[in-house]
Amino acid sequence: QVQLVESGGGLVQAGNSLMLSCSASGDSRVRSLAIGWFRQDPGKEPEFVASVDWSGHKQYYKEYLKDRFTISRDTAKNTVFLQMNNLRPEDTGVYFCVSDPRVAHDGRYLYDYRGQGVQVTVSS
Repeated sequence: QVQLVESGGGLVQAGNSLMLSCSASGDSRVRSLAIGWFRQDPGKEPEFVASVDWSGHKQYYKEYLKDRFTISRDTAKNTVFLQMNNLRPEDTGVYFCVSDPRVAHDGRYLYDYRGQGVQVTVSS
């Protein structure tokens, strides 16, 4: 069992920054799992944002976000961060972290566990 708890969401004005945190806990697998961030608008499918491998050395991004978002990992604290800069109104959504994100053969993203998510609202 893996528990994921997000924090750091809120309301910001466009152009500002926000850092989200994802604290992972649970069984011994936690330290070896990749962690990813997704975001979701109401009525839409979740969108992959970024992920980081267990070591924190390999990061993956949704292509059009990589210039503004940075994912990092504190392996000692089992915490993954998502630094979001120059936020835009279209970045608004519920952001949630997941464990072991992977792409299925049909292109869908799969994961084992997810957190409750935090709301990020960017005002214009």
